[in-house]
Amino acid sequence: MAADEQRLRVAVLGAGLIGIDLTDKIHQSRKLELALVAGRDRDSLGLRRAAEMGHPTTAGGIRAVVDAGSFDVVFDATNADSHPEHWAALRPTGTTLIDLTPTGLGTVIVPGVNSHRSAAHRHVNLVSCGGQAAIPVLYAISRRCTPTYIEVVSTGASASAGRATRLNLDQYIATTSAAIRTFTGAGDVKVMVNLSPARPAPPFRVAMTVLTDGISPAPVRTSILAAAQAVRAYTPGFQVTSLAVEPGRISVAVQVTAGGGRLPPHAGNVDIINAAAVLLAEQSAAVSR
Repeated sequence: MAADEQRLRVAVLGAGLIGIDLTDKIHQSRKLELALVAGRDRDSLGLRRAAEMGHPTTAGGIRAVVDAGSFDVVFDATNADSHPEHWAALRPTGTTLIDLTPTGLGTVIVPGVNSHRSAAHRHVNLVSCGGQAAIPVLYAISRRCTPTYIEVVSTGASASAGRATRLNLDQYIATTSAAIRTFTGAGDVKVMVNLSPARPAPPFRVAMTVLTDGISPAPVRTSILAAAQAVRAYTPGFQVTSLAVEPGRISVAVQVTAGGGRLPPHAGNVDIINAAAVLLAEQSAAVSR
């Protein structure tokens, strides 16, 4: 059987900033065949770029995806308000839906933490870009101690936050907070988001503060650095930029620099969640074959 015939047939729903980069990443994949990019504006930059790369496009949104036939995987890169409708439309088709919006619906998956569970579920949620950056580190910490309070502050460039991201900030905070509680067991979690209009555009950064008792500094440091190394396997621009382990307090800051494709370096927020989405789809391809 030819290599192309072994690829999973996938579609991207949404042609904004996230959809554009997803199209690039899937285009480069040897395990995924991008059979459709669906938006709502036929003149959008995302649909034009997808067409330039030779991929079928449509301005018919979710209805066009359903009418196009069977897909192994659909990536929802639209917004949290529209996602429930998309899942309702796709659920009867047997398609796996990977949700890149902060709805909190579906099974929450973070590569390196519980990605082994993704193949068993047809409705997968990737939390948020901040969640994808913070949760591997926070989960590693929680394996070494019991957090009593966690604070996460994500800072990104305004230029790397599209309209849907701005509209979904409340859902972003709620979904990220809930996922952090689930993966760490911490009862008190606070999540904050800053969008900076500074020029030059700042890189995507996530600062984490964890209050806990019974810290053993060396094992905690080792676990954090190992978690960062695991994230770099699919997001090479992920780096721990500061790390302090003190009695009762752990402070960690990470930075994600986008590399390759059409993304500017400051768009690490887009890079990490899209890299996670493509990784999960490729792992699904490996299992299904």
